Amino acid sequence: MNSQFSHTFPAARGVQAGRPCYIAMCPMRLIPKIFVFDEEEVPPELRAQRTLNRARIPEIASYLIDNNRDYTLSAITASINAQVRFEPSSDTGIGQNLGSLSIPMDAQILINDGQHRRRAIESAIEENPELGYDNIPVLFFIDEGLERSQQMFADLNKHAVRPSDSISTLYDRRDSIAELARSMVRDVEAFSRLTELERSSISNRSSKLFTLSAIKNATKALLAKGKGDPIDDHEAALAAAYWNTVAENMPDWQQALTKKIATWELREQYIHSHGVMLQAMGNIGVDLLLRPKSQWSEILKGLGKIDWARANQNWEGRAMQHGRISKTTHSVMLTGNYIKLQLGLPLSASEQEYEDNLK
Repeated sequence: MNSQFSHTFPAARGVQAGRPCYIAMCPMRLIPKIFVFDEEEVPPELRAQRTLNRARIPEIASYLIDNNRDYTLSAITASINAQVRFEPSSDTGIGQNLGSLSIPMDAQILINDGQHRRRAIESAIEENPELGYDNIPVLFFIDEGLERSQQMFADLNKHAVRPSDSISTLYDRRDSIAELARSMVRDVEAFSRLTELERSSISNRSSKLFTLSAIKNATKALLAKGKGDPIDDHEAALAAAYWNTVAENMPDWQQALTKKIATWELREQYIHSHGVMLQAMGNIGVDLLLRPKSQWSEILKGLGKIDWARANQNWEGRAMQHGRISKTTHSVMLTGNYIKLQLGLPLSASEQEYEDNLK
């Protein structure tokens, strides 16, 4: 085989399920040229992967462009429908499986997993050609036909689990809203000791009351921030002061902090231990924080007088639907309405419309 008519990559050779496979480092500028994607016009039963979701492409491409010195891309998996040549670096030892992989230029290389990365790489390189000199790992298998390729796609995606919003928030160092949520857990005593950091739901016997994802969403609403909006130290401090004041006026939260009451009992019997209440309080705080601290601090004292028990029928149709906690936008709005009315706050025109429809 003449290397003039081959793509040659440094690679490692291995075996999976008795089949040879190769992991190679490919320059990203070659990815759009050598990888084939099944056209969308082909019927699903004759394709080896899902149709391209073009809405995902700009987000991935922007990630590469905006973080061109600090991004991470997982490997692409592909099948080659031609004979390849592997030249080991030595005849013995570890070098037997390290060497160069040559793939004929006229071979069809079909992506089994990573078609959105491929298209995003192409788009990103068009805007920033320097990215083309970076590398991405590619796991190559020898093509054994459509049926095998379809099975590979199913196997590769069968066990994929999207991480919870809470743990993504915990680990994401690029997102200002995620950093804001982490700062709330550091700076608000009730959150620091009662927040589930990994899961976006709380198990029945957990010792936690809040989830990091719920705190993130509620504080995002509180400061009226959108994705990517900058957040300065003053805003973060104001948000922490607000949540600390809310917590100070929730006697049950204080008892949970001192372990005088079990958190699972609070979640079982009260509304204030669920995300719908946090989100409602975030919405309410938008207007409160426009006032002097002395005013909103005084208003929030009224939280301690609200009947938060699920047994309070006023929560039905608001925080609860048919006896079950609900966190739909509709439920959050109506929950916030009830809290505002109990605090003596006026409803906005849109809030009043929700209230009128409830009746």
